[in-house]
Amino acid sequence: MLKRYRYDISMIATMAVFGTIGIFRRYIPLPSGVVAMMRAAVGMVFLLLMMLLKHRRPQFAAIRKNLWPLLLSGAFLGFNWVLLFEAYKYTSVAVATLSYYMAPILLILLAPIFLGERLTLKKGICAAVAFLGMVLVSGVLETGVGSPTELRGILLGLLAAVLYACIVLINKKIVGISATDKTVVQFAVSVAVLLPYVFFAEEVNISLITPSVVVLLLVVGIVHTGLAYAVYFGAVTKLSAGTVALYSYIDPVLAVILSALVLKEPLGVLGIVGATFILGAALVSECCFKKQ
Repeated sequence: MLKRYRYDISMIATMAVFGTIGIFRRYIPLPSGVVAMMRAAVGMVFLLLMMLLKHRRPQFAAIRKNLWPLLLSGAFLGFNWVLLFEAYKYTSVAVATLSYYMAPILLILLAPIFLGERLTLKKGICAAVAFLGMVLVSGVLETGVGSPTELRGILLGLLAAVLYACIVLINKKIVGISATDKTVVQFAVSVAVLLPYVFFAEEVNISLITPSVVVLLLVVGIVHTGLAYAVYFGAVTKLSAGTVALYSYIDPVLAVILSALVLKEPLGVLGIVGATFILGAALVSECCFKKQ
């Protein structure tokens, strides 16, 4: 029975792992650029070792053919993580995650411009519902304009969503290359662009790099990145687009729950309603997007 549903179980486990990354980020006292760079570096090494164990060589011809989209998406990926990790610092994990999950709605708005797709009534309603949900989650209706810190966190989460939507659009232009090769190159580019960013824009206190912090960085790099991506790629080709879309929302739902239980960051009644609007609209819109 378990063998029959092994891909479903793999996808559920992967999404659950993704849903815990905000909690881990909270306990790593290092700048977001450092955490993002280490995540990409460790994840890249893990995937390369997996390829080595399987005696599989990178498809260099396919990489050269898609070089420019890979470079651009890799750079966006690195800063996407930086923005998301920064969002966790300024607002709750739940609100940052929900801001980030506006990405499918942004795809609805960007697809007509960059992919020539038609903005249907259903997609327009999804965008409106998600926007209303974001208003409720922000707390504006309860407390008025939030604190600058809270608003900064929401804005960073939304900017991360913009970059993620751009990555999805760029990835649609990348063809004829395996998912693993594509991800390894994108991780490598992320490391390359984040290294000078960390060097010039961030201050790293060496005394903060304790054994426990190193362990947390390795967990984020190996479990949340290398292993999670490897399992995801193994399962995603075996499941329908609708099933993958449905399982992907285990990530934000778990993040919201853990934010309340572990970090004591409850959303409130309107926040929960807003979260339902965002996730529901995003799920419907993502299913529509994947069908095309």
